[in-house]
Amino acid sequence: MSHNTFGHLFRVTTWGESHGRALGCVVDGCPPGLKLDEAYVQAFLDKRKPGTSRFVTQRKEPDQVKILSGVFEDDRTDGQVTTGTPISMMIENVDQRSKDYSEIRDRYRPGHADYAYDQKYGVRDYRGGGRSSARETAARVAAGAVARRVLGEDVLIRGAVVQIGPHAIDRDAWDWDETAKNPFWCPDAAAAARWEDFLDETRKAGSSAGAVIEVQASGVPAGWGAPVYGKLDAELAGAMMSINAAKGVEIGAGFAAAAFSGEQNADEMRMGNEGVRFLSNNNGGVAGGISTGQDVVVRIAIKPTSSILTATQSVTRTGEEVDVRTKGRHDPCVGIRGVPVAEAMLACVLADAKLRHRGQVG
Repeated sequence: MSHNTFGHLFRVTTWGESHGRALGCVVDGCPPGLKLDEAYVQAFLDKRKPGTSRFVTQRKEPDQVKILSGVFEDDRTDGQVTTGTPISMMIENVDQRSKDYSEIRDRYRPGHADYAYDQKYGVRDYRGGGRSSARETAARVAAGAVARRVLGEDVLIRGAVVQIGPHAIDRDAWDWDETAKNPFWCPDAAAAARWEDFLDETRKAGSSAGAVIEVQASGVPAGWGAPVYGKLDAELAGAMMSINAAKGVEIGAGFAAAAFSGEQNADEMRMGNEGVRFLSNNNGGVAGGISTGQDVVVRIAIKPTSSILTATQSVTRTGEEVDVRTKGRHDPCVGIRGVPVAEAMLACVLADAKLRHRGQVG
């Protein structure tokens, strides 16, 4: 299997399967001298780990990270710092229940990668989806923690769920502090209350719901990214679409911009006390593939979880028509735990853009 590595100067390779012994990542290209220890990485993994509420999978994984290489502590440093060599991190799987998947050993789950993997490789790990499982994203979150160190404290990355099923937030009620007060990373307290009832009904019905995640990066200076084939927004779109269950990406106003007039869409400019001031941010902080200094804003559409208790029509590997119900412990809305994953991918793309910019213009 190829294509397990992304990035240019800041390169991340992930490895492992949902029900294997462990999973992890190797981060190459991280500059030396940056503070990095397991406690720092663990804080981000704790945001993503399963079993934190009734609205996510009840699989009990501590997601305890171990840094195996790429850091060192000596008398000249205050704690562990990166050495400039590859950083390898491992997360052990401890709560697999492979027997839950015995019934779908030879059955394809609609909406999953089962059929596509089998057609491509002729073999598939049916236990939780193997490599195609969202369990792989734990390694991305670990890599994202390293990326945040590369970006430094001046760049702030935050994410939120702004829609579950058909129920969207009131953007006028947006409060970043609210995202830490509910199990949905929701910035609107009233919307979070509605989502509780909606997802309880969805879960009890044996179904699932989709979501829209929004991630933002503040403090990104103007100039990151490159024209034509190295566009920052193109890199962001590719990174976000690589997340499990992602089916759409918007930068800034996104698809809504198609209904704007030219004057409505224009991010007009005036001079402020600190230089150029933009009057809107419909371009999501990127113009011509290069950052403008505004907030970078990305939204990702996440499809409903394909593993559901409701029977769906499918076929077996031998061509027999069957109905499939997926047993096991699954997220009624996988978009909830997708927030720290989207934050991590945003961090990795921006860290790579920072290093590439520095490499070209000094």
